[in-house]
Parts: sequence; C-alpha cells; structure tokens
Amino acid sequence: MFYHDKELQYKVRVDRPNPVFARMLQQAIGGIEGEIRVCLQYLFQAWGNRGPAKYRDMLLETGTEEMAHIEMLATAVALNLEGAPTSLKEEMAKDKMVGAILGGMDPRHFLSSGLAAMAVDANGVPFNGSWVVGSGNTAADMYANVMAESTGRVLATRLWEMTDDPGMKDMLSFLIARDSMHQNQWLAVLEELGGVQGVHPIPNSFPQSQEVQQFSYAFVSTSVNDLGTPNGRWTQGPSIDGKGEFHVMKAEPLGGEPKLAPPVPEGHAQKEQMTLTDSVVGNIKDTLGL
Repeated sequence: MFYHDKELQYKVRVDRPNPVFARMLQQAIGGIEGEIRVCLQYLFQAWGNRGPAKYRDMLLETGTEEMAHIEMLATAVALNLEGAPTSLKEEMAKDKMVGAILGGMDPRHFLSSGLAAMAVDANGVPFNGSWVVGSGNTAADMYANVMAESTGRVLATRLWEMTDDPGMKDMLSFLIARDSMHQNQWLAVLEELGGVQGVHPIPNSFPQSQEVQQFSYAFVSTSVNDLGTPNGRWTQGPSIDGKGEFHVMKAEPLGGEPKLAPPVPEGHAQKEQMTLTDSVVGNIKDTLGL
C-alpha cells in the first residue's frame, strides 16, 4: 500500500518561468536517465525480491521516494510553463522563426497536457518500460541501479548548468544529493554481499567448472596486429574476482562455417532458394557416408 502527503519532499520554486527549460526537465522525468525509470526499477525489484526481507524493504522505500521526485519535477515543469504562449499568432507577431517553434517549448505541453508535465522525454518520446531492470539477482540489480543513478546524476548536473534560475538550481541540487546517496546505497549492498570477490562472477551460484575455462579470464583481441591490443589492468595479473589470471588471447575462428538447411516450403521463399547448394549436398553426403 502507498500513502501520499500533499506536501512536496523538497521545495520547488521557479523564479523566472521558462518553457524551454520545462522541455529539458522532461528528460529527468521520462527519459532513460529519468525518475520514472528508477522509480519503477526499484519497485519491480522489490515486488519480485526473494531473499532477505531487508533488501525488499529498502527497495520499496527508495522506489517510493522516487515517486516524490517525479512529483517535484512535474511541478517544476508546470511552474515553468506558467505564462507560456498559448497563441501562435502572438509569437509570430514578434518573430516568425521563434513563433514557428514556440520558442523551443514542446507544443504538446499545451496541446496534450494543458501546460503540465507528461510521461515523455525531452523529445516527446514516451517512457519505455524496457529500460526497467529487475533480474531477480540482487547483485546484478544493484549494478544496474548504480548505473541508473550515475546517469541520472550526470543528467541532473547538466540541467543544473543549463539554468540560471535560483529556484531550479536549488531543486536540482537536492536531486543531485539524493543521487549521491543512492549510488552509495547500492554499492553498500554489494559490499554487504561480499564485495567484488564475493559477488563475482554473477551469478556466483553457477559452478565455474561448467564454463569453458580457458576463456573465463581471457581478453580476446580482435585487432589485426599486436600493436592494436589495448594493454591494461584487464590484460594481465590476477582477475578482479580473485579467481583467475587475466591474459590476452588472439581471436580466431573456432566454430567452423555454419551450414543451414534449405527453406521449408511453408515459409514460401523464392524458388531459387529451394535448390540445395553444393555445400549442403556435400554436407548431406558426408553425413550419409557417401
């Protein structure tokens, strides 16, 4: 169950409404780096959590907080749209080019939402649920969460640089601070699970004896010459998980040439495709020992 308090988590103040900045803020709502993504990601991870209840509880707490961040940003979009032009004629009278693009604002902020935020990114593309990661593996999900908070913080800092409105800078500073905490929060879970050596390779429940182990810690170089191989920490020395040694392996084709059967008649390929090729005939003869 979820409850709502009519007061915002943190103050949202717009000193100088700016419909162009409202459009930019949409990225922090419905973009891949945005708050809808992390909100749903943490909630779905929580709802599917199997294991220690404390991780489920933590994810529920943080996912719910992210709802509050969506609310803050939606309020900021609405406040930035106050005073936005509702008549194209008025803008065109000032400047035809400016009028044609409504000064950079998203026309749908008026046409579709009546000067309110939408579940879209800065280009008006709807939020995509495929961005939500919930694998059922706690360690894998924590890494996904660190990435989500990191890119979200990058976005928030860029938005902070793009506005000179004191109120917007203050709100974004709060969101940036929460991103700092959440990055550390997910890293703390990884540390509690055993750190790099404890959680890796993910999933650590699969026996590495079942891997083709000569490739487990090999950097496969696909460069055409040795000079192109990027030497670094990942090419030599003990692996980060402490379970192997990094080494370089030159890429080579080990799988042979794939041989596919002709198309099935029901698939209705072209007649010319239905004819057995020499390679297929040879493959059949080899199989039959002819």
